[in-house]
Amino acid sequence: MKMLTPQSEAELAEMLAGASGPLCIQGSGTRGLAIDGEGLSTRGLSGVELYEPGALTLVVRAGTPVAEVAALLAAENQQLAFEPMDHRGLLGTEGEPTIGGVIAAGVSGPRRIQAGAARDHLLGVRFVDGSGQVVKNGGRVMKNVTGYDLVKLMCGAHGTLGVLSEVSLKVLPRAEACATVAIEGADLADAVAAMSAALGSPYDVTGAAYDPEKQTAFVRVEGFADSTAYRCRKLVSELGGFGSPQIENEDAGLWHGIRDAAGFHGRAGDVWRISVKPSDAVALAPRLQAEALQFDWGGGLIWALVPAGTDLRAQIGVRGHATLVRAGADTRKRLGVFQPQPGPLAAISEGLRRQFDPKGILNPGLMG
Repeated sequence: MKMLTPQSEAELAEMLAGASGPLCIQGSGTRGLAIDGEGLSTRGLSGVELYEPGALTLVVRAGTPVAEVAALLAAENQQLAFEPMDHRGLLGTEGEPTIGGVIAAGVSGPRRIQAGAARDHLLGVRFVDGSGQVVKNGGRVMKNVTGYDLVKLMCGAHGTLGVLSEVSLKVLPRAEACATVAIEGADLADAVAAMSAALGSPYDVTGAAYDPEKQTAFVRVEGFADSTAYRCRKLVSELGGFGSPQIENEDAGLWHGIRDAAGFHGRAGDVWRISVKPSDAVALAPRLQAEALQFDWGGGLIWALVPAGTDLRAQIGVRGHATLVRAGADTRKRLGVFQPQPGPLAAISEGLRRQFDPKGILNPGLMG
């Protein structure tokens, strides 16, 4: 695929103003988009515009690698609190994920349940719409509400409303300590009950996941070392009725694996990402007839590995959203990647796309 790689926002605007055919918008291509059209990558728009650790504010160009952002923040003992997922292992893609790709895809990890999603940390954006106009929206502090809704719209729009050139983010301090309470010997019902109890406790849990193959639920606690140790001991005491809880040493690999659905890496089949009420997870799990499952966010996020071509949406039967994250091209075309929207919402979405992309060239066919 021919790839356009603008080196500046002005060059990006010129390319979009002159484009007449479909474009496949991406950062480094690690999120697995498959759009017929000319490729346009933002990876040439790289670099940090502003970083004020004292103000917990970062302004960075869209094509900047996530690893570079993480290293910059780590040097100041800070982090992206929403813990963005890395899709490379699951999708078998290569390259370096970009911060613009993270925001465009709206990806967040296990800490979302406590810290919020990517859009909750997005302060402002600069992007180029489908007609080549540069748009700036939002600001550099959370109190700035100018164009607030447009900032949120760009997060998770997958490049269909414009091509991000710069994002402003709120960052947060890294925790001094991290520990996990593992509850072994728990079936799904006990695991969901245990995770719900932990998340409803006063111990500020930052992750709650369940691995059915190991029959183990994991509850993460972060903060100052003494506080973390105290809260873990309290959780062990209070969750004893759901299995055999015990404190494990800090294991970033465990939570990176949960974040990236590592249990499905290298395994054949389609992968779905399902969002439901945590209380629905127990009844829903057997209906999915999946080869493997993983539960995050206390059961509200379910990863399902199913035989290729399976229409999992037909088996859910409860309110929720199902996204087809990994599948062959025929299945993606037949079933669609995203949950179909209700009529009124689809009409609003279509209207927005016409406003920001009147030529219909930005990732056409994606998201409706």
